[in-house]
Amino acid sequence: MAKNKIINVQGTVITILSQKENDYISLTDMVRNFDGGGALIESWLKNKDTVLFLGIWEKINNPDFNSLEFEGIKKQAGLNSFVMTPKNGLKIQMP
Repeated sequence: MAKNKIINVQGTVITILSQKENDYISLTDMVRNFDGGGALIESWLKNKDTVLFLGIWEKINNPDFNSLEFEGIKKQAGLNSFVMTPKNGLKIQMP
């Protein structure tokens, strides 16, 4: 069962999820106190290399990963119309 821990870094509370023998840190918590922090993560998620990395991670760690759906996401990654957010997932904006 997953367990949450928290750390406090310069006044910012950051959640760490421990699952099996792995720890996962919350990126949204890390940028919560930065001006434009959400935009920083959205910009990172829009990057094609980030999307390719996340796809590989999902293939390795997610037995329910939908690789066919990911192919469509991979084709859109990096385009101006491509937006993926940590909260809402993938969104394709039409011009």
